[in-house]
Amino acid sequence: LGQVVAYAGMYDGKSVSWLPSYGPEMRGGTANCSVVVSDDEVANPMITKPDIVIAMNKPSVAKFVDTIVPGGYIFVNSSLIDTKVERTDINVVYVDTFKIAHDGGNPKGTNVVMLGAIVEKTGIISKDNARKALAYSFKAKPKLIDINLKMFDLGCESVK
Repeated sequence: LGQVVAYAGMYDGKSVSWLPSYGPEMRGGTANCSVVVSDDEVANPMITKPDIVIAMNKPSVAKFVDTIVPGGYIFVNSSLIDTKVERTDINVVYVDTFKIAHDGGNPKGTNVVMLGAIVEKTGIISKDNARKALAYSFKAKPKLIDINLKMFDLGCESVK
């Protein structure tokens, strides 16, 4: 998901950084990825106060919700997270990613559904270049491009 955002940011002509953190956290913890998309040069890829957090599981909400800047966004995967975010100074968007992906014919497409929701709500990257970046990301598996573009569109529609 983060890499697709970084590609789309580049296609948008922005400066980007992509810094994944996938260690032992992947086995039940809070694997995360920091992405900066900016009109200015990215001097430091480390993010301590994000504008946007994507929480696909409950531990991620707990770990990152208090780091978001006031006025920022948290996108919550309500398929797996049943608690409500208490902060009132941020925008909270609940997305039932599994239901949307399952009903759309691709239960494994939850991340791409979430990407669509993020792009629709924030405009951080353009829809056209997000679609282009998705197609690029799946170039080794061209049969998956169309279904993932569909998941992206369903994610966009889910938050309109």
